[in-house]
Amino acid sequence: MKALLIIFVFLFASGLGAANFSKQVSGKPELIQNGPEKTRCHHCGMSLPMFYKTSHAVILKDGEKRQYCSIACLAAEYPEIRGRIKTVLVVDAKTEKLIPVQNAHYVVGSKIRGTMAAVSKIAFGSLDDAKAFQKRYGGEITDFEHAFEMTKHSGMKH
Repeated sequence: MKALLIIFVFLFASGLGAANFSKQVSGKPELIQNGPEKTRCHHCGMSLPMFYKTSHAVILKDGEKRQYCSIACLAAEYPEIRGRIKTVLVVDAKTEKLIPVQNAHYVVGSKIRGTMAAVSKIAFGSLDDAKAFQKRYGGEITDFEHAFEMTKHSGMKH
């Protein structure tokens, strides 16, 4: 019983710093997919508005657009689409706008729980915004390539 109490206190305390951050969209989400499943992750079906601040999108060379709840779901489909990708986008967690991943600064391993992965990866268009988030929630600042490689090698959490 004492061990269970210690585990509960640890889990509760470790989540306290993350209580003020929500992955949900606060305004109107930028959803680029078409069709009846527009609001669902192309890979796993999770709600894009619920996990909007970790979502990624691709525009394929044939014009098809796909959106994912996380970098993990993008990584899961990557082998299928790798040669067909024209553009990869990510939601800037501060502005809630889609930006090219080349312009993103990822905070990896913060106190925020990961979306479909054990380790969180949250992107910002501004380095200052990433640093402010890091100061509050911890983690390491990196670029898309590093965050994506980490994700591909760690696998998905179900």
